[in-house]
Amino acid sequence: MTKRALITGITGQDGSYLAEFLLAKGYEVHGLIRRASTFNTTRIDHLYVDPHESEAKLFLHYGDITDGSRLVTLLAQVRPDEVYHLAAQSHVRVSFDEPEYTGDTTGLGTIRLLEAIRMIGLQCRFYQASSSEMFGAAAPPQNEETPFYPRSPYGAAKVYSYWVARNYREAYGLFAVNGILFNHESPRRGETFVTRKITRSVARIKAGLETELYLGNLDAVRDWGYAPEFVEAMWLMLQQDDPRDYVVATGSAYSVRDFVQFAFDHASLDWEKHVRFDERYLRPTEVDALIGDSSVAKSALGWQAEVHTPDLARIMVDADLKALETEGSPWVHRAWAHD
Repeated sequence: MTKRALITGITGQDGSYLAEFLLAKGYEVHGLIRRASTFNTTRIDHLYVDPHESEAKLFLHYGDITDGSRLVTLLAQVRPDEVYHLAAQSHVRVSFDEPEYTGDTTGLGTIRLLEAIRMIGLQCRFYQASSSEMFGAAAPPQNEETPFYPRSPYGAAKVYSYWVARNYREAYGLFAVNGILFNHESPRRGETFVTRKITRSVARIKAGLETELYLGNLDAVRDWGYAPEFVEAMWLMLQQDDPRDYVVATGSAYSVRDFVQFAFDHASLDWEKHVRFDERYLRPTEVDALIGDSSVAKSALGWQAEVHTPDLARIMVDADLKALETEGSPWVHRAWAHD
């Protein structure tokens, strides 16, 4: 029997890789997308199959994580076996500028979805996209037992979502898991996130289109992994006999300065000639070091990271260099079928 999955945030980096992964396993995949006046499905356009054809396995539905009644209606209609909740306002620096919106989407959006599942009595498995930002100022390495100490509205909203997922697991017997994912990147990362900002700028400097890159805190240390590997961990969590929470990370530590050097070196450029400091990119409260201990995921799920930061930087630079070669080519947009 074909399994059915619902992905909120399907048009994002993780959502697109997860959709690919599940489709390859034979799932019927449904995605929640917000209505927009411009095309916002670029990351998943290549997965499109005409929904009138018998082999169609990907279906998109208009909705918003702030609209509880729509979530009830959609879940009752789709009846998914697995729900992957990835939708959020996910930019940490932006959460300081839009704290209320971040709380409404990243925090309350989760309880709206959980309550919709409870209200209709849906028997499904639920994945909550938790974040290493919940640890914030806690000393590394961080694991499942590390106390949370968020340092941003985004991190605080994710802590709320973590605890309501656990509460619904304990109060209502829902198979709900928290995947506490540390930073994970790819060529599909949004251009305002620091890793993609760096690799895109490297490609443009190499091509002579830019000369300078402005960044904030170069000393922040992160545990960067590869997004396609991390979505497999999400799926593995929902295949276990019992629900629990898992840290997913590479276990390696590199500074933003390290990532900059890896990226510029790969393009045979001297980063110190091009990188400039701009205090506007500093957070009001900084997170110094996030380094994950994913030994539980390794032992229980059989999962471990293969791609580490130096390789990740090279993968992303190569993708941005290749993208520049085709930049300016007209986009061909398909007409998606929505309900």
